[in-house]
Amino acid sequence: MRVDETSIPGTWQISPDPLGDTRGRFFEAAKESVLTAVTGMPFTVRQVNNSVSHRGVLRGLHCNDVPADAGKLVTCVRGSVLDVMVDLRVGSPTFGSHRTTRLSADEGTALYMPGGIGHAFLALEDGTCVNYLLSAEYVPGAMIDVDALDPELDLPWELDGPAVRSAKDAAAPSLAEALASGRLPRFTPPRTRPGAPGAPERKAPARAR
Repeated sequence: MRVDETSIPGTWQISPDPLGDTRGRFFEAAKESVLTAVTGMPFTVRQVNNSVSHRGVLRGLHCNDVPADAGKLVTCVRGSVLDVMVDLRVGSPTFGSHRTTRLSADEGTALYMPGGIGHAFLALEDGTCVNYLLSAEYVPGAMIDVDALDPELDLPWELDGPAVRSAKDAAAPSLAEALASGRLPRFTPPRTRPGAPGAPERKAPARAR
């Protein structure tokens, strides 16, 4: 696999290197030793979630404020999504900026992010299933919601009609309101950068989609 830091500090794209034969394909989707060495964020899976969505369903924007070191690895295992990460960490050099990635079951690309990154996606096919590997168990009341359709964020959703959202997501505050509430997480610089002692050599960055 290949692990590349994205334009948002501390977030990573994992691109598998499939091996194919007459039976189909095989690839490593994640490896703890590689993720820890490259990202500096030790990753132990403590909860696994799956969501199944119809085409046009928009889930998010969500992030966690506790625990502070919570990590999330997101993969689309059926169908495809337009995935968006938004930096909601107060004090981050890229606060409020976003990064879009198309995730599909065919490609197996994954995204790895700390808890302070807002995450949302738009399902592009019926029956789309997204898998989340979480380094911390869910804590009731710890989730922070921000309106994924907030004009200030101006996220590039490819909507061809009204988004299908939960009542909770539709009622989420704007970025300005969330910032004023004082609940948004603080930015902590990543502890390890690629090229540091013990970190694997990185390949050329993958292109953003």
